[in-house]
Amino acid sequence: MSAETDLEDAAREELDRALTLGWRQLAALTPWGDTFEGFTPGGREVCFERSYLWEAEQGGDIRVEVAVYEPRSYEEGVRLNRSIRRETV
Repeated sequence: MSAETDLEDAAREELDRALTLGWRQLAALTPWGDTFEGFTPGGREVCFERSYLWEAEQGGDIRVEVAVYEPRSYEEGVRLNRSIRRETV
């Protein structure tokens, strides 16, 4: 497995985990972010960065951003994002 594929797989897994919470659960926490260390599926030591941000305006859709990178190679990491649509209340 290539290093890029390994990072992409880790980023996809982290994004899937980040999306397990719904809009209602996240709205009270947004904006929020965290960085922590972990391992890719291939065993590479990396940093995981997860952020929940308002897409355009507070109370609207929530943008979920995930970055996975080796500690000394932030620029060469993988970044993915997806939006959680605002629920009709």
